[in-house]
Amino acid sequence: MKAAVLDEVGPPDVLRYDDVADPAVRSGGILLEVRAIGIQGGDLINRREGQGLDRPHIVGYQASGVVREVGEGVTGFAVGQRVVAMMMKGSHAELASVSARKVWAIPDTLSFEDAAAVPVEFGTADDCLFEFGRLQAGESVLVQAGSGGVGLAAIQLAKAAGATVFSTSVADGRLQRLAEYGVDHGIDYTQTNVATEVLRLTDGKGVDLVIDPIGGRTLEGSVAALAYRGRISWIGNAGRDSSPPVLWPLMEKNGSLTAVFFAMEQSRQAKRTYDLIAGLIARIGAGELKAVVDQSFALKDAAEAHRYVETGVAFGRVLLIP
Repeated sequence: MKAAVLDEVGPPDVLRYDDVADPAVRSGGILLEVRAIGIQGGDLINRREGQGLDRPHIVGYQASGVVREVGEGVTGFAVGQRVVAMMMKGSHAELASVSARKVWAIPDTLSFEDAAAVPVEFGTADDCLFEFGRLQAGESVLVQAGSGGVGLAAIQLAKAAGATVFSTSVADGRLQRLAEYGVDHGIDYTQTNVATEVLRLTDGKGVDLVIDPIGGRTLEGSVAALAYRGRISWIGNAGRDSSPPVLWPLMEKNGSLTAVFFAMEQSRQAKRTYDLIAGLIARIGAGELKAVVDQSFALKDAAEAHRYVETGVAFGRVLLIP
């Protein structure tokens, strides 16, 4: 099969398009014929700084496609079935061998392209808002980096739950588009102090919950925008700011900061998270929520696609198509 592989970690150019051996279906798994690959933030980290990788290595955590083969002991899936899957590696290829525990059927109303932008994005967002963020109807939430895959999912889920939604992006067209997905107050973080604007818009109260995938100094701003006894769901360091944030002001608000790593929750709470994603897929298939795709690249152009994602200008998820 063809795949985007690497022999050493580094910038996007370490990815090369090459022939590799087809993966074998394993007991308890399926062999996926890949139709669309959603490039995740974790894919970029794995490519840049992954440790102990096999060589050649195929990065990638999520893809949709058709079941080509069903492994021993697997029930509920059949050859030819349309599915989306999560995996620890291997999505950047024409075929992927994955555990059936992380495979979900997708309805005919959901395209392969949209499905490839669902489990990680919506599962993470839902847990940040509800399982750990404890969001209630009538509360307010600030979604940092709202035009990213998780951000757009969080905006829609929060709005559907009856929250007032604030979000940050850049006024180059992306900030304006966020209103289509439920943002009540959009803030251009390059032109405005986010915390100051949030406090102005809330009459000095601040927001009840912040979803922060950026970390670093942005996390300090999230604390400053928080209401007394507010909550923060922190999901990464996408901003790659090496400066440790000063969090003492969180103490002064009796606020809480929860680190949310959805993959770890899946390993510890397998049934809950599996059912959660299945329900989110059903809601998207029914048109209640929308998976947002920025653009697609051919799998042979994986290096170009990774480079584009790292510019930070995408609105939604960027895909690879084998």
